[in-house]
Amino acid sequence: MDKVITQVALDLADAPRALQIARESVDGGIDWLEAGTPLIKSEGMDFIRQLKAEFPDHPIVADMKTLDVGGLEVEMATKSGAEVITIMGMSEDQTITEDLKSASQYGSKVMVDLMGVKDPVSRAEQLAEMGVHYLCVHVSIDEQMVGGNPMETLKGVSEAVDIPVAVAGGLNSETAPLAVENGASIIIVGGAIIKAADVTKATRNIVLSVTELKPVASELYKKYGPEELFEAFTKVSTPNIADAMHEQGSMSGIQPILNHGTKMVGRAITVRTMDGDWAKPVEAVDKAEKGDVIVIDAGKGDIAVWGELASWSCKQKGITGVVIDGAIRDVDEILDMDFPAFARHKRSAAGEPKGFGEIGADIVCGGQPVKDGDWIVGDETGVVVVPQKDAVEIANRALDVMERENRIREEIQRGSTLSQVLNVEKWEKK
Repeated sequence: MDKVITQVALDLADAPRALQIARESVDGGIDWLEAGTPLIKSEGMDFIRQLKAEFPDHPIVADMKTLDVGGLEVEMATKSGAEVITIMGMSEDQTITEDLKSASQYGSKVMVDLMGVKDPVSRAEQLAEMGVHYLCVHVSIDEQMVGGNPMETLKGVSEAVDIPVAVAGGLNSETAPLAVENGASIIIVGGAIIKAADVTKATRNIVLSVTELKPVASELYKKYGPEELFEAFTKVSTPNIADAMHEQGSMSGIQPILNHGTKMVGRAITVRTMDGDWAKPVEAVDKAEKGDVIVIDAGKGDIAVWGELASWSCKQKGITGVVIDGAIRDVDEILDMDFPAFARHKRSAAGEPKGFGEIGADIVCGGQPVKDGDWIVGDETGVVVVPQKDAVEIANRALDVMERENRIREEIQRGSTLSQVLNVEKWEKK
């Protein structure tokens, strides 16, 4: 295989959206069209028939992810119009043998996905000897969210076998050339195409980067690591994060006190205090570091434990905001200084600095558990808390949510509606 093949993975749930993206990616020069596993589970073999009917000159890949009953699934997909059927490298050898026999009988080829295989190089050598047509080094979407990268495995597999090797896992027009350099013959791109506002342009950039072996800027964000979380959380909204956390982490009853466009991102320094006792909250300012957010559990009390002077102290130190499950005062002045604050109550009266409570303890704020070091993000919608141990994954998932919404927004602005784009009625419980 001399020419590097580009393949779009149509990992969506509805045929109309997938077909539209397929049309736009074909306009951009894509070589192969993949019916992704979610589409096959949602729409069945009929979608493969639709793809083949509309794009008879483009090879169709059926990402079946077969583990059992291989011969039958290859037969089904091939008769529906697929030229390449993807099965899993974790399958038993007998299953793969049946896949190959069925593919030979009905005129298709078998690609084996090495995702989840413990020794991918050794397994690749076995599969090549068995006669599979293609191998695929694949880092799953879920693994990408915690920093998974296919390049090292790709290099080892491509050097070990003489058959074409595909690669999938977060590739875009910036990283595709590196995949080719590491031995890939087939570049499989999902999100960087199907989430793009301009699918045709994104596809052209992929094709260009592979053809010229030079990175082309991508409109989608890279995957972020532990040292880049502040940047990542700055790019997404609290609804994006809540969606990424399956509606967990969103504080209840805590209202924003901030100017339009102001955002708060930082690591939590926790405070527990009594209603009206502002000693520990202001002492926490001295302990906090630049970039921290002070999170105060004041027992939902309605006597202020925070105000203008504490906020100025934070501004001086570079503390990025405060969240109070209790009361705040001096709201006008806090807005004037553009210091992000969130509180359950506003009240003019303040209490006394009695010194009850502690700093750095596990607390509950807005109904959510908060530990020292957790990530706190606040905007005009509200506040979410992201556990420190999950922060890399949640940041990347929130970016994924945002990018998918960007694509949906584009489809709506073309003259559709949200219910039409998502085919809501189809998915209603009957």
